[in-house]
Amino acid sequence: MGFIVALSTFAALGTVSAVWDNSLFTRMTSTGAWETTAGPLLFSLLAGIFVVICQPSCSVRLASAGGIIGFLGIACPTCNKVLMLLVVGELLLAHFEPNSLYVATAGVLVLGAATGREIARRHRCVLVYPIDEALR
Repeated sequence: MGFIVALSTFAALGTVSAVWDNSLFTRMTSTGAWETTAGPLLFSLLAGIFVVICQPSCSVRLASAGGIIGFLGIACPTCNKVLMLLVVGELLLAHFEPNSLYVATAGVLVLGAATGREIARRHRCVLVYPIDEALR
């Protein structure tokens, strides 16, 4: 399940943010190495791991916030309708575009924190309720 989520996240993020050429979306600003490789790969990897380890009482809000923040950082600022509604177009190019790498990095860190939190919770649950005793 985690592999499917990671693969679909990578495909959706890269296509919608127009990181690679596609017929559905066109990017109006140039992409750097972060937007084309590291960003989508890190997000998809963390999303896949999060889905695998997520428990019923998990950090879905934190992971969702990280995904949204990261998407806004990777996506084309002038093509993104959400950013255009929140911020005027001229301000996007002048202030947001130079700092989009930091926004995307913040998204990766938030999603990583949610994944780390779930790994810690899973580790505590295994220590408190060993698997052998749970099967008896």
